[in-house]
Amino acid sequence: MCMGASCHFPSWSAFEMDITGRLQEQVQDAYAAQRPLRIRAGTTKSFYGRPVDADAELDLREHSGIVDYQPAELYVTVRAGTRLRELQETLAGQSQTLAFEPPCHGEDSTIGGVVACGFSGPARPYAGSARDHLLGVRILDGRGQDLRFGGHVMKNVAGYDLSRLMVGAQGSLGVLLELSLKVLPLPARHMTFVQERQMAAAIKELQRWEAQPVPLSASAWMDGQLYLRFSGAESVLAGLRACVDGDLFLPDEATRFWAQLRDQQLPFFASGSPLWRLALPTGTQPVLSELPQVLEWGGSIRWLRGDASAEEIRAQTASRNGYAIQYRGESNSQPFPPLPEPLRTLHGRVKDAMDPRHILNPGRLYTDL
Repeated sequence: MCMGASCHFPSWSAFEMDITGRLQEQVQDAYAAQRPLRIRAGTTKSFYGRPVDADAELDLREHSGIVDYQPAELYVTVRAGTRLRELQETLAGQSQTLAFEPPCHGEDSTIGGVVACGFSGPARPYAGSARDHLLGVRILDGRGQDLRFGGHVMKNVAGYDLSRLMVGAQGSLGVLLELSLKVLPLPARHMTFVQERQMAAAIKELQRWEAQPVPLSASAWMDGQLYLRFSGAESVLAGLRACVDGDLFLPDEATRFWAQLRDQQLPFFASGSPLWRLALPTGTQPVLSELPQVLEWGGSIRWLRGDASAEEIRAQTASRNGYAIQYRGESNSQPFPPLPEPLRTLHGRVKDAMDPRHILNPGRLYTDL
């Protein structure tokens, strides 16, 4: 319940407080026995990354709930097993949101899973990533130690912020218990325009808008159509109508489109062929244009469907200073791009420090991590 500038939540029961203790005991037992653990919550993102070679499971579903929410201070602290939709509804009640628009891959999607995978939605280039909005974390390391990094405000961190390492680590460095996240007010209004453009022309158009002092908050291209979303105060958006070509989406249609793009519910994503995520410098002209694609983030992200070989896709992307991840599809022994040896050594050292016996989600990122 929210009152004035702060929100108050019911005190944790003895059972709820004991959940952390039971999780800690499980990790400590696994460390002592050198028994690998598969970390899970909603399992809506199990398609992402490599399968974990572990028989034992660490279940975070009961480790849920909002710990502290201060709307006036623009932060929320939440347990990692909290369902994403539950958190979003609480924030919306105070006209606030997670500005990086985290994707929701199902009703059981959790905020811990979003951060562990490092997922961000359509607003990512304009509002920042999940990593940018993470203020602090509470984790269990591979020894079962209860550790805290970061805090509640951006200025709280001195030196190297280990909390940021947890974003995208997929549980391989620590079990996420609590997350403190920056929240922001909901935009007063959105306007979405649709233009007829072929891919190359759409990329040039995106470059033009990226250079303009306008409140662009999302962009996408698919099936010969370019979508541009602008967000802000009514007074700011009023003058845009005369400056932007194309048709104006009805508000309900636009909301539905961006939500379906964010959550990968558009027909493009329903195909059974492998789905690749290509990250490229903004302005890169079409790559593998013979394959079906969706562009996001000003053209710096290309979603690609098709049966081209991993070697060809990665070679084409690397030749343009980018990288490719097999996001969905048949089991792939290496969905993430190979690491250069110096970087692989550095990753290994961090893994050894945080999880010395390699019991936390072993192999989820790479075979030896």
